[in-house]
Amino acid sequence: MRLLDVYCCQGGASAGYEAVGFEVTGVDLAPQPRYEARFPGRFVQGDAVEFIREHGAEFDAIHASPPCQAYSLAQRIQGREHPDLIGPTREALEATGRPWVIENVAEARGELRDPVTLCGAAFGLRTYRHRLFEAGGGLVLEQPDHAPHATPTVKMGRALQPGDFYHAVGNFSGVEQVRTDMGVPWMNRDGIRECIPPAYARWVGERLMAAASIPIQLSLLASPALDLEKSA
Repeated sequence: MRLLDVYCCQGGASAGYEAVGFEVTGVDLAPQPRYEARFPGRFVQGDAVEFIREHGAEFDAIHASPPCQAYSLAQRIQGREHPDLIGPTREALEATGRPWVIENVAEARGELRDPVTLCGAAFGLRTYRHRLFEAGGGLVLEQPDHAPHATPTVKMGRALQPGDFYHAVGNFSGVEQVRTDMGVPWMNRDGIRECIPPAYARWVGERLMAAASIPIQLSLLASPALDLEKSA
């Protein structure tokens, strides 16, 4: 089954979806050589919304991670303005008739419709990194358990020790440890700052795989070739 990952950056989400059996294609406006190295022949440089409109229906499922800068507290404090792409992306996704998910940061909750929250600690990671996921096109996501944050995170710039919880933001330290913990060995610091840990996408991907298979199953059940009485 084929999955389209738009706004793919260096491919954290794609890696998770690949792990559950999807054949992934990534789309991003900027060149992504690390994505291309990790997923040879599976990257398209272009406008995400336009690509969804033109080709989204050719895929079995779609993941979208519109840039989060429009909702980031740090960007608002600095007075920087960025386009809000969640609305246009959702409109394009809804037109495809495919199951889809939109991912974004916690600050974007007001722009998303009934999102669930995923937390790194629930997947055994040493970072909390909350990310929200809005589902559509027949996909339903249940809110998983979210345990209290019992372990404090280390201060920025301090060397990571075994068992430390970290913030992979800004000019964070311990890049190699974070790569290993998140499962993204091909990424650089810039990619890690933006990425969805593959574990999150594996969880979503299992549900997307089930949702995407329903139309196929219904089509097979309706096929005359499988009508045993007629074939007899």
